[in-house]
Amino acid sequence: MIDDIEQLSRKLEELRVEHRDLDEVIARLIERPDGGADLLQIQRLKKRKLILKDQMHQLESALLPDIIA
Repeated sequence: MIDDIEQLSRKLEELRVEHRDLDEVIARLIERPDGGADLLQIQRLKKRKLILKDQMHQLESALLPDIIA
């Protein structure tokens, strides 16, 4: 059980790092001084970011115990 929690925590951190990295890449593409931002590439990166966010939310939910009010 503890190994599962540690594994989920590691995976969650990996997803957070990738999500943060995508933020930086997208920002750099948008701010290109030559105006050569590839809109299709930016759109794909943003979609990947949303997928990562969903995966992070699922892992966070799995790591938090259910609280019955």
